[in-house]
Amino acid sequence: MAWALPEWTVLALLREESRHGFAIAALTAADGPLGQVWRIPRPLIYRALSRLEPAGLIEPLAVESGAGPQRTVYALTDSGREAVDEWLRQPSEHVRQLRSDLLMKLALLDRRGLDPRGLLRDQRAVLEPIVAALAADRKRQEDFDAVLLAWRHTNAGAALQFVDDLLAEASGGAGGQCHVDRPARRRSQDGG
Repeated sequence: MAWALPEWTVLALLREESRHGFAIAALTAADGPLGQVWRIPRPLIYRALSRLEPAGLIEPLAVESGAGPQRTVYALTDSGREAVDEWLRQPSEHVRQLRSDLLMKLALLDRRGLDPRGLLRDQRAVLEPIVAALAADRKRQEDFDAVLLAWRHTNAGAALQFVDDLLAEASGGAGGQCHVDRPARRRSQDGG
């Protein structure tokens, strides 16, 4: 499916438990645990919900009423569960997606206590040929094209090193799991 990060994040958070849009928006706000990774404004959360329901990936479960406006609680459908579980296993195809997609997937996997090593190994398999191709292309370029390729090669190489570091940590860590969002949680709790 060709959903954007807000839709996938909503699906992943509903995979954890049924929620209403306001609760999801709090998790993805600038000061929320996932907002530390990628901030998704409240209007985008509600737009994602309005797109996912007609697609059959979520369904309204209940309506909460209280002092404020009524809030619809959503749950995943079986199709929604299958789609988001598949998305969480898919590596990013482009280096430019790693900052948003890969980090969000790692944070979401960590929230559920799931092992990220399969995703990281697949991400490494995507990055390795990209780094090799950029290194080969750099040797054939001149002028600004060489500068641009140097930039792309350095970024791709750093991404590959990041993935290798996480894999090494996951292999040697307690229980074989890599908890990549722990520092962000500490910063949030410390107020910094």
